[in-house]
Amino acid sequence: MFKFNKRIVPLTAMLLAMLVSLPAAAETKFKRVLNQYIAALGERDATSGTGAQNWGYWEKDPGPRGVWLRNYPKLKQSGIAPAGWTFDPNKWWLEENGLIMEAPVFPLLPGKYKVTGYREVSSILTVYPKDSSGEQRWELADEATLYDVTHLACRSAVYTPETGASLCTPANANPANFRVTPGHPMPAVQGCTKKEYIVLVVTAIALDEAS
Repeated sequence: MFKFNKRIVPLTAMLLAMLVSLPAAAETKFKRVLNQYIAALGERDATSGTGAQNWGYWEKDPGPRGVWLRNYPKLKQSGIAPAGWTFDPNKWWLEENGLIMEAPVFPLLPGKYKVTGYREVSSILTVYPKDSSGEQRWELADEATLYDVTHLACRSAVYTPETGASLCTPANANPANFRVTPGHPMPAVQGCTKKEYIVLVVTAIALDEAS
């Protein structure tokens, strides 16, 4: 028969008490925000990746702050939109309705963001600080993909002059090409190179990162 060691019981009880008394991992608390927006790049099926240093952020909805293509002559003349942002003729942004909009702020700050595409899936996006090479990792929770949290109705692209092109201007954009069908590419503009970004809607920010 096994001998019963009376010292085991109090020792075991003490260890269990210590484990029970350990504080649980702190749950991240979020601050809800009026919709903000991330301009992101990446494969639609990706759940994590690098390159977040090339993602941008709109703290305010850039659509209502935009300028219609038909009003570009006034914007060109003043260089300042009615909403107060500055137009850059060498690097300008368009959205799906044919509005010239302000550029997002680069880079996206490290932190945790609740994101959605206003379809079926919401997730928590974690953006990590830059590593020694300047790369910034990102990750979505619960195996959500970038496509899952992409707001398909929002389209955005930045236009810059083609190599050797003399003119890349919103005046070359055809208003008839707008509104862009959700999920379809943004129109090409003569003389311009186009870079498209997907849009994620931010509904809350982790308190450590929230202003």
